[in-house]
Amino acid sequence: MSLRPDWLPALAAFESAARHQNFAHAAEELHLTASAVSHHVRKLESRLGLALFQRHARGVALTAEGRQLADAAGSAMADIEGVFRALHSGREDQHLVRVATLHSLTYTWLVPRLHRFAAMHPGIRLGVDTEVALTRFDDGGPDIAIRHGAGHWPGLTALPLMPDAMFPVAAPNMPGLARVRTPEHISRLPLISDLARQGWHDWFRAAGVHGARFQELYTFSDSTDSLNAAAHGLGATLAREQIVAPYLASGRLVRLPGPTMPSRFSYFIVYPAHRRLRPAARVFVDWLLGEANLPP
Repeated sequence: MSLRPDWLPALAAFESAARHQNFAHAAEELHLTASAVSHHVRKLESRLGLALFQRHARGVALTAEGRQLADAAGSAMADIEGVFRALHSGREDQHLVRVATLHSLTYTWLVPRLHRFAAMHPGIRLGVDTEVALTRFDDGGPDIAIRHGAGHWPGLTALPLMPDAMFPVAAPNMPGLARVRTPEHISRLPLISDLARQGWHDWFRAAGVHGARFQELYTFSDSTDSLNAAAHGLGATLAREQIVAPYLASGRLVRLPGPTMPSRFSYFIVYPAHRRLRPAARVFVDWLLGEANLPP
């Protein structure tokens, strides 16, 4: 069966509906009515002789055949859109991926791994933004962002990158560290915190230390600064598992007694749900997902 030109509007409507899993949202994106999108999809189903969606009271879901066609259609649309953007904005931009992410993750997790990406994809350039302000995906903005949270942001596709956990650390030569044998002993040390929603109160509770009296002498807005403060012997800090790894490997910090506390939040790769990733951005996203379980 050959692809006829008059199938293209139906394929475009199907691809959008498959991406949104919703005919009304696809209609809004395509400036059509929901009934027009439904008509296009049924026309495509009729010509193929099979069902692409399962329809139910709460909406629609792709069938196995629908998923297969959606993957191919989405990839084709992304390739075409990438060419359009390249023609519009200049040839150099098609190989530039703009990334907005956290300074702490960039400094301790992303940068130590980027040499592998550069070796695999020497033609792709990266622009990394670590501003504190929440990412805005407007024209000229980032292709993707890496966020730390619960994974639900309206209007954004959120791909799980890696979970997070927390445990206490300190410099090996910190005064008084030799006397720390139990989690309760940690409460007697000078403590360092950041602005995370989970902190020392949560960790002491998880460690079974109830009613602990402690003093947070230093508070930093960025986790990297709290780790550096601890590495300079200013106190113990509650470290994030993913970003403390290079400090532990170098011996600048050591783990203290007590449990690892699972975080309520994880790291996610996010981008606008209505926007298909450009080919270069998709390459970088796939690489990030592959790196999530590898050592630096």
